[in-house]
Amino acid sequence: MIAVVDYGMGNLRSVSKAIESVGGDVEVTSSPKRIEEAEVVVLPGVGAFKDAVRNLKELNLWETLIRQVEKGKPFLGICLGLQLLFDVSYEFGESEGLKLIRGEVVRFRLPPEFKIPHMGWNQVYLKKESKLFEGIKEGEFFYFVHSFYVKPEEPGVTLTETDYGITFTSAVEKENLFAVQFHPEKSQRAGLKLLENFLSIVKSA
Repeated sequence: MIAVVDYGMGNLRSVSKAIESVGGDVEVTSSPKRIEEAEVVVLPGVGAFKDAVRNLKELNLWETLIRQVEKGKPFLGICLGLQLLFDVSYEFGESEGLKLIRGEVVRFRLPPEFKIPHMGWNQVYLKKESKLFEGIKEGEFFYFVHSFYVKPEEPGVTLTETDYGITFTSAVEKENLFAVQFHPEKSQRAGLKLLENFLSIVKSA
């Protein structure tokens, strides 16, 4: 079973439907017990980092999520679910993240011709080989909506980069941990292929 974490901040229906459409057995849940029992954890999310941290802690999910990653369980973060993996975010003040990847989450500082949030289709370029992007062409377009981006400090965790006034990390991979800034569930065929690849990685683990 794939647990899609419900902490009140995500387009859970579209994420779960997309995973189901590529063969995943999905349960949307806010239960720490069900997340512990799941084979796979997916952490989606839209909205403010600070609100997400508060909600996850109030639902007793914070330590649960850290334990799942530390146990080696396959984990996929989407959008805010990527940012939460990092040490700290500076959105509406400073908030500590899950500290599963060293680095910070910072606001875009861009020339005036680049609008914030970064919203719409943009290209993704691989920085290292990964089964997550198998069969997806280099420079493929994915759908983004975000005003903050991650700056990893750990060498080698950046999986893809994207250009929007600056070059930023748009996906990471670290052992059993995968996470993307874009929305695969809104990215049509390429997004579904990525989710299908994630399930293949899970099955072969």
